[in-house]
Amino acid sequence: MKPNAQSGKNIDMVSGPLFRNIILYAIPLMLTGILQLLFNAADLVVVGRYCGRLSIAAVGATGAIINLIVNLFIGLSVGVGVTVAVSLGAKDDDRCSRAVHTCIPVALIGGAVLTVFGVLMSPTFLAWMKTPDDVIGLSSLYMRIYFCGMIPSLVFNYGAAILRAAGDTKHPLYYLMTAGVVNVVLNVIFVTVFRLDVAGVALATALSQCLSAFLIVRFLMRTDGAYKLIPRRMHIYAMELKNIVRIGLPAGIQGCMFSISNVIIQSSINSFGSVTMAGNSAAANIEGFTWISMNSFHQTGMNFAGQNVGAHRLDRVRKVRNYCILDVVVTGVVMGGLTYLFAHRLLSIYIPGDEEAIRYGITRMTYVCLPYALNGLHDVMTGVIRGLGKSLVPMIITVLDICVFRIVWIYTIWQIPRFHTLEMLYVTYPITWILTFSMLTVCYIVIMRRLTRREEAAQAS
Repeated sequence: MKPNAQSGKNIDMVSGPLFRNIILYAIPLMLTGILQLLFNAADLVVVGRYCGRLSIAAVGATGAIINLIVNLFIGLSVGVGVTVAVSLGAKDDDRCSRAVHTCIPVALIGGAVLTVFGVLMSPTFLAWMKTPDDVIGLSSLYMRIYFCGMIPSLVFNYGAAILRAAGDTKHPLYYLMTAGVVNVVLNVIFVTVFRLDVAGVALATALSQCLSAFLIVRFLMRTDGAYKLIPRRMHIYAMELKNIVRIGLPAGIQGCMFSISNVIIQSSINSFGSVTMAGNSAAANIEGFTWISMNSFHQTGMNFAGQNVGAHRLDRVRKVRNYCILDVVVTGVVMGGLTYLFAHRLLSIYIPGDEEAIRYGITRMTYVCLPYALNGLHDVMTGVIRGLGKSLVPMIITVLDICVFRIVWIYTIWQIPRFHTLEMLYVTYPITWILTFSMLTVCYIVIMRRLTRREEAAQAS
């Protein structure tokens, strides 16, 4: 077995000070996620300022359905990350290389499937979501163009998962920063100069995704690490694909189930009309910045746990979990609180002068964004458990506690006339976050005890 040739600039996950390394690892992840959200934010801000309420409602109405369609394949990047992290922690460079050369073809195939499916099915899904007649045409156009960028989107996400598993969170940040600037510039040009409305912002997003994919593939081809990409070696290796699917598929299904519940919630919101949709879309985009900041600790916990499991350092896994929970709570409380405090000003960026839509946006932020730290708790636990190689358990718990509960709530309690309000719709979020975190904590304790006994038995023999 050749020695691992990871770059000296990568974060060391299996030795050294954990708290410091977790922060250094998570900050670029956080900034990368924020830049990704800026793609959608730029879309909403530009159409809100230059195209009007209907256009911003049209773009906002697509978020839940886009996530539903792409989450299955995006979830496989979780399997890529854990497989690469464990192999690097175990210093198994051959296994790492096979995983890398498997995941890129999977990204290409998956992206092609998503493009065809998304272009064909977008109008149908929007109709199922009860998208208003004055919005559905623009929403359908936006989605069809957006889905044309699925191949580069998956290539970037899988490539970024490889680098993050190796301890490199800075290069994905640099590439998203470059693509983000291009996206914003193209948004303004396509909308203000060529008058393309929502088609312009969708086209800008797709083109910027091509740029980010090109940059990350070029880096993987030039690196000297065990995760170097050599195009002629690309091949779908059965064992590595099995590991990627074993971990990534439950994560993808979990994401899809999340999206199904969100689609049902979005369709319920759509029933209140385009003004409510505009306010909800703007608020959801703003709160996304808090979520993506907290989600960086989900990814941190997953990759740190993965490498330390590979290195047989369960003592560090426990510390990783505790530090990530502390960090995510602080992040959620601070960002959720600040977002709520400046809610009116932030919403005015998206929907300037539309006080009715802003009022609906503030309602959502009160019930969802203010207690957002609770969401971070279960997110971290999910990441750590996936890093331990157990992806099916968090999927089952999340589907039951969050997705099923929300759907049952909407079709039972929420149908009672006096409870048929936006407030009673949004309150399901914090309730389900608490339930899920409690169940995941119990499962984490059980899994860690089993792994500890297994390690002790191996050492004794």
